[in-house]
Amino acid sequence: MSKRIIIDNDLLQVMLDRLCQQLIESHDDFSNTVILALQPRGVATGQRIHKKLEKATKKKINLGYLDATFFRDDFRRHDGPLRANATKIPFLIEGKRVILVDDVLYTGRTVRAAMDAMMAFGRPKDVELLVVIDRKYSRDVPIQPNYVGREVICLESEKVVVDINEVEDKKELIWLVKK
Repeated sequence: MSKRIIIDNDLLQVMLDRLCQQLIESHDDFSNTVILALQPRGVATGQRIHKKLEKATKKKINLGYLDATFFRDDFRRHDGPLRANATKIPFLIEGKRVILVDDVLYTGRTVRAAMDAMMAFGRPKDVELLVVIDRKYSRDVPIQPNYVGREVICLESEKVVVDINEVEDKKELIWLVKK
């Protein structure tokens, strides 16, 4: 297995800042907007985006965590039992603008499942998708992100690993890993 850095710490920080600016332009005061980070790998990204947005807007913005494990169309195909992560949505999403946050958009199956899981918490006004990395040309379902840090074209045998922390206390990188 080999891996190489495709986005370094400095560029990643610029990407996160740009994504936040795009959200501010689209959502203004965030009074009718909530952020749902997809478990497990979208949580750190969601927390960072949330923290940056609250600092920039000086507004309280609702942040929740959504697990879509048992809403996936392929969850029964695993050999062993799956372990779900916690869903934590301590607010209503009925009539709200929802921003789903994940680290990598690959086949789109997780996002499709998240949209199904989200309906248990109410019917949102609209749903937008923010991803740090969009793996182009790999979709199984017709889902496209509204906000993208970077598009990456890679082989089926490669994996994109986003190393973002909840707080900016160490170097953060995005890797391309060959299996």
